[in-house]
This record gives sequence, C-alpha cells and structure tokens, in this order.
Amino acid sequence: MNTAAQQNEFLSWKILPARLDASQAAWYLGFEPHEIPMLIAANLLKPLGKPARNCTKYFATETLEQLRRDEKWLARASDAIAAYWRQRNARKRGAKSYS
Repeated sequence: MNTAAQQNEFLSWKILPARLDASQAAWYLGFEPHEIPMLIAANLLKPLGKPARNCTKYFATETLEQLRRDEKWLARASDAIAAYWRQRNARKRGAKSYS
C-alpha cells in the first residue's frame, strides 16, 4: 500500500488509537513525516516516554488533538520548520567553494 493510500485510510478512521507513531502524528497535524523530528528538536513536540534515538517515537492522540486546535502552536511549528530549512540552505550555500 502506498503512502497516500495509507494516509487516506488513517484519516478515515472514526476512532483513533491512544498513541500514534510519527507518520500518523504528522498526517494528523497536517505536516510531512520528515518534519516531525524538526518539531521534536525545536521542543514543540514531545514523544511519549523516553525513547532511544533509534526507537519508534509515539505521541499521545489527546495531546496532538490539543495542538491541532492551537493556532499559535501551529504558527510556531510552521516557523520552526521554515527556520530549519533556512539554516540548512544557508549552510549549503556557505559550504560551496567557488573556484
């Protein structure tokens, strides 16, 4: 099953599980799955428990529901993602050597 089909199926569920993995959390909040680590690094999203760096991260659906309705949090999260890409692109431009 491709990602779009998985996303559509997930978003059609009437009752969500109590915890969601990073991909499901991203779909639920309206972000891309690769943006979840950026939100964690910016301290805008906190996984359940104390997972190891290489473990699957889970998020409480109840907390995600509150964040989803918080316009200020959504603005801060969007700004954090934009800042991440701005910094990354600036590092790329600075690393280029012109001969």
